[in-house]
Amino acid sequence: MFTGIVEELGTLRSRDGARFVIEASVVTEDMKIGDSVSHNGVCLTVVDAGPRWYSVDVVDESLKRSNLGDLQPGDPVNLERPVRAADRLGGHIVQGHVDAVGEIVEAAPDLRIRVPDELLRYVVEKGSITVDGCSLTVVDVLDDGFTVAVIPHTAAVTTLGRKSAGDRVNLEVDMIAKYVERLLEERS
Repeated sequence: MFTGIVEELGTLRSRDGARFVIEASVVTEDMKIGDSVSHNGVCLTVVDAGPRWYSVDVVDESLKRSNLGDLQPGDPVNLERPVRAADRLGGHIVQGHVDAVGEIVEAAPDLRIRVPDELLRYVVEKGSITVDGCSLTVVDVLDDGFTVAVIPHTAAVTTLGRKSAGDRVNLEVDMIAKYVERLLEERS
């Protein structure tokens, strides 16, 4: 489980098929094989590690459901280690399971994102949403998506400040909404 508070901006060093090698310094401090790390909001398992680098294998499902397949060597990646029980929950509860890929219509700071129709029912004004692994608050819900306000700090330390109109972003909606919907479906 994650919080959506990005710890550092890593770099995709190389990519050999589904094996990605990431350069990073903060998330590698106490890293061991088997650890989970969020990459642009996608939870992946560390399979090899060294000083200031590690590698992960990205399965076909993750490549299909996210923007990780778009990444090329040299591209920045939002990284976050899982939350520990004693940590502050600065963002919101994030699983690292991408629901869909959205498209940026307007870049930060007034970020506007177009989303698939089936995801809109989970997007609510002032609700939480994860965009490329960043916990954000919805400003407005639109017919085809939503807007969020990206503060200068977030734009500077994440990929969101580097994104342009037309770029694809990973989206994870609030998981509690999905559970409530499922429970209500069972009742009717």
